[in-house]
Amino acid sequence: MKRRRLLWQIFPPMVLVMMATVIGATYFASRSVKDFYLTQTVADLTIRAQLVLRQTREPQLAHDFKRVHDLCQEISQEAQARITVILADGTVVADSMEEPEKMDNHGDRAEVVAALAGGVGVATRFSRTTSQEMLYVALPLPAAPPGSAGQTGGGSALGVIRLSIPLTPVDSLLREVSLKILLGSLILIVLGAIVTLSVSRKISRPLEEMQRIAERFGQHNFDRKITFAGNTISREVAGLAEALNQMAVELNERIETVTQQKNELEAVFKNMIEAVIVIDTEEKIERMNEAALRLLGLSSVRGVGKPIIESVRNVDFLKFVKETLASLAPVEKELLFGDGVAEQHFHASGTLLFDGHGQRLGALIVLNDVSKMRRLETIRQEFVANVSHELKTPITAIKGFVETICDGGGSPEDTERFLNIVLRQANRLNAIVDDLLALSRIEQEEAHNEIELQSGKLTPVLQNAIDAVTAKAMEKEIRLTLHCDNALSVRMNSHLLEQAVTNLLVNAIKYSHAKGEVRISAGTDKEGVIIQVTDFGCGIAKEHLPRLFERFYRSDKARSRKLGGTGLGLAIVKHIVQAHGGTVAVESDLGQGSTFTVRLRQQ
Repeated sequence: MKRRRLLWQIFPPMVLVMMATVIGATYFASRSVKDFYLTQTVADLTIRAQLVLRQTREPQLAHDFKRVHDLCQEISQEAQARITVILADGTVVADSMEEPEKMDNHGDRAEVVAALAGGVGVATRFSRTTSQEMLYVALPLPAAPPGSAGQTGGGSALGVIRLSIPLTPVDSLLREVSLKILLGSLILIVLGAIVTLSVSRKISRPLEEMQRIAERFGQHNFDRKITFAGNTISREVAGLAEALNQMAVELNERIETVTQQKNELEAVFKNMIEAVIVIDTEEKIERMNEAALRLLGLSSVRGVGKPIIESVRNVDFLKFVKETLASLAPVEKELLFGDGVAEQHFHASGTLLFDGHGQRLGALIVLNDVSKMRRLETIRQEFVANVSHELKTPITAIKGFVETICDGGGSPEDTERFLNIVLRQANRLNAIVDDLLALSRIEQEEAHNEIELQSGKLTPVLQNAIDAVTAKAMEKEIRLTLHCDNALSVRMNSHLLEQAVTNLLVNAIKYSHAKGEVRISAGTDKEGVIIQVTDFGCGIAKEHLPRLFERFYRSDKARSRKLGGTGLGLAIVKHIVQAHGGTVAVESDLGQGSTFTVRLRQQ
């Protein structure tokens, strides 16, 4: 619906009312003036008629109608009116403008009838004689005293004397008066319209200004307030402006509060590591955070607003959604996502959402990734099993040979051989315990930031590591080569870094072929310092690479034990590198050797 401005709702009706009032007043004033003027004219003609009656009475009574006719013509100029004398039977006996013989019987004229009845006859009509609108005033001619010659037997008047004047001058005068009244009325209407327009603008302008500023309020623009200078507005409008200003202040505060809370909730919702999915009662997705999008492999455009069955193909998850929507109590369950190779474990919790009236809106699903926890639990179980197995093997061997010696069985040569075996197993057991203690110490120092790092040259550290394994390399005739800039320096704990490189070298020598080569190189890139240890031995299968740095994890358990490893060397390397703020990785192909890469932050 098209709405008009307040100005045009006030101004036109006020002008119409004013025009109607002025026009009505003008009409009644004109009528009153006309009636007053006609009344005065009738009274004046009545007086003139009485004067004429006195002058023509004697000839009339004497029935000297010629004399009466002559007097009428003489007096007509002085009376400024047409004079007509009419007998009681309607016969015209004298007229100041026409010969009586040529005139019709006037007995039926209204003014004549009224005068013969004893009153003053007044009438207005068009005269064929003068061809004008005429005003007629007639007076009765009283009858002669009883016994006179002119007395008629049955009437109280012998005739009628009538005076008439044309109404044209009267109409002209009334039109002139009406024109002046109309002109004055138009002037009043114009002045009233100007005043009404000014008042209407004075009323509407503050309201229009408040409307514009209120529209800005609706657009969350609260910089400008409603203000009016001086006392130009009414108390009601000023009160409305103050109320709108106060409402704007409160609305601004509430919007800022709501916006801040919304932003906080959005930030929490967006940055939650848990996957959060909101669905309605028809199982359509309403909202998802980034974690949920990554989990389900969806985009917000493709997923939101569609049934969840079209976006998620996990049967257990869909069943969980249905259970959540059907249950009044919170629902919890552990779900498995993945294809069997890269599996993810999630702890799912779901609860219903209600509005302020207790009506169901949908459900909130939260998926907490517990894959790491499950992997850690698996690793812990495997660690316990591995460490138990690693410790039990030398302990069983020691126990068996000690029992044999205690039983006194065998020759002195066998006893000596048994004791050597016991010594080797004891040394192996001691090596495992030493590595466990070293690993535990490194973890504790790393956790408490107790590892002190200092800037130093890298070449001496690498050379010390080479010196430490030279004897083992010579046993297999393996050549060790070093490529490192003598000026290269890095923040490090030289003792721990030397231990890490030594472990990598020992590992490389173990799995290298006799008369092979192990290379050590160090350099820099845009990320920092790189140390690489490369061998050309048997290599490692791809499936073992992700878990190679776990404790007691062996890619070839039989060969590893045969070569005397404890299964903790690479785990120690990983924690030493992490203590330096770096990373360690491995690349390997079966039959082609392996390359271990350590990355450290440059000084």
